[in-house]
Amino acid sequence: MDSAAWDARYAGADLVSSVGPNAFVAEVVGPMTPGRALDIAAGEGRNALWLAEQGWDATSADFSPVAVERAQGIAAERLGAGAGPFRAVVADALSPAPAPTAGGGYDLVLFAYLQLPDADWRVALRHGVAAALPGGSVLVVCHAERNLTEGVGGPQDAAVLHDPEAVVAAAADLAVEVVSAELRERPVEGAGRPALDSVVLFRRLES
Repeated sequence: MDSAAWDARYAGADLVSSVGPNAFVAEVVGPMTPGRALDIAAGEGRNALWLAEQGWDATSADFSPVAVERAQGIAAERLGAGAGPFRAVVADALSPAPAPTAGGGYDLVLFAYLQLPDADWRVALRHGVAAALPGGSVLVVCHAERNLTEGVGGPQDAAVLHDPEAVVAAAADLAVEVVSAELRERPVEGAGRPALDSVVLFRRLES
């Protein structure tokens, strides 16, 4: 799906995603010391906005200009004086990541439900890892392939779904170590069973 299709989707009256952060993002990132964070394919910025509210210098990047404009508008309403800096920029996950405003890299790079075919996913992950500082974290949360048969909701195309083992395999040649790689259950209101998500945390190594 190209950016024009996502522009049309985000142009609707309601938020495409929920207001709050993804539960796994909040769980994993909550204990971390705030620094500079990049949320790739961030949509309307729900996770990046939450990061800013926790004191992070947060960059929300998406290839949809409409989504970026909406993230900027939400930030203007939500972020008070106690929040960390926030910016929303137009950027494609398949291109090198935008640099922090002060240069250098990021302490945290986040991928939340960027569902791409394997070849594209590896490109995006490589750019994301390259944007992280040595010692920084790269967190991946995505719909798992096992969700097709054992879970509920999410994309129904196995080509864009990645179990934890597949996420780890995609990073095999990158300068990272695996901190954790889990298949997690995510409750879905009204469903008879939970959704299954891959939650993988990497630490960037010296390249």
